[in-house]
Amino acid sequence: MERNSQIIRTSVIGIVTNVLLAAFKAVVGLLASSIAIIMDAVNNLSDALSSVITIVGTKLSERPADRKHPFGFGRIEYFSAIIIAVIVLSTGITSLIESVKKIFNPTEPSYTTTTLIVIIVAIVVKIVLGQYVKSKGKQLKSDALIASGADALFDAVITLATLVSAGVMLLWHVSLDGILGALISLVIIKAGVEMLASPVNELLGARVSPELIDDIKREINALDGVHGVYDITLHNYGPNVMIGSLHINVLDTLSAHDIHGLTRKISTMMYESHGIILTVGVYALATGENRRAELQNKVMQTLAANKDIVQVHGFYYSEKDQMLSVDVVPEISVHDDESLVKQLVSDIQPLVPGTKVAIVVDHNYS
Repeated sequence: MERNSQIIRTSVIGIVTNVLLAAFKAVVGLLASSIAIIMDAVNNLSDALSSVITIVGTKLSERPADRKHPFGFGRIEYFSAIIIAVIVLSTGITSLIESVKKIFNPTEPSYTTTTLIVIIVAIVVKIVLGQYVKSKGKQLKSDALIASGADALFDAVITLATLVSAGVMLLWHVSLDGILGALISLVIIKAGVEMLASPVNELLGARVSPELIDDIKREINALDGVHGVYDITLHNYGPNVMIGSLHINVLDTLSAHDIHGLTRKISTMMYESHGIILTVGVYALATGENRRAELQNKVMQTLAANKDIVQVHGFYYSEKDQMLSVDVVPEISVHDDESLVKQLVSDIQPLVPGTKVAIVVDHNYS
């Protein structure tokens, strides 16, 4: 909730700044009888739209989970970021169209001292606002704020380009308005596509950061009784909600009570440290001098020797049921799971004649 409050506070600053800038332009426009400045003031009011969208998206994302949406509404933030990215894209496309027109039909700009003052003030305000909002977006991991800040910065860049091209025209009578505008428009369009990609990837189920996975493995492996962490799968339901599962290795001498306590400790630690709602599965490591421990070593070594295998875990053997099961993680270049399984089963079968061998291919989701 503290994160959401900061996002809303930052967006309110964006709205207030745009409204004050619009009021300043409107007053100057009325005093100078300039329709262009007055219309630019109206444009500043529309610039506040991205901040309004961010606030609405943040407030909607706070809605509690219900029967139809058991994981809450956190992903609404991604939709608000998509809308703002589309606004940036449309700005870039519109600017490109107008710039191309100016390339073929250049016009000589006319600026008064009053309009130059207004433009310079607008550029400074927009740069400061854009940098502030964008930095807060990165700090709070808010795609909507990042997009909103970029929107303000691009407004400043477009205005600055117009001012520079006007100066070149007045000094050297060379029109760069269309060319400079087209180049900047292409940069804005590229940035808009990149801004759009981030929230869209989150909605599609992007891979979580390697740093988070490393932290999870390190923290859990540090606990007494844990002898390996595997099969980490995490699903993002918004910046504040992540749900997933993993498996740990424990010795087969551990009691059910101890295993229960260990898995409870892990799930509590992950929620408190990372806000992850986690389900913990268990693999039993065979210990002692017996048929199961001996077979475990042979099977693991045989499979690990295969050049297409990255990791082997989850060994299970039941002499009573005459079955053996083990999980493998193949190289990312392996696409034919069926052929790989046949090959691995043929490698293992001689070790356990008459036993059903099941090879489970795990894909690396983390």
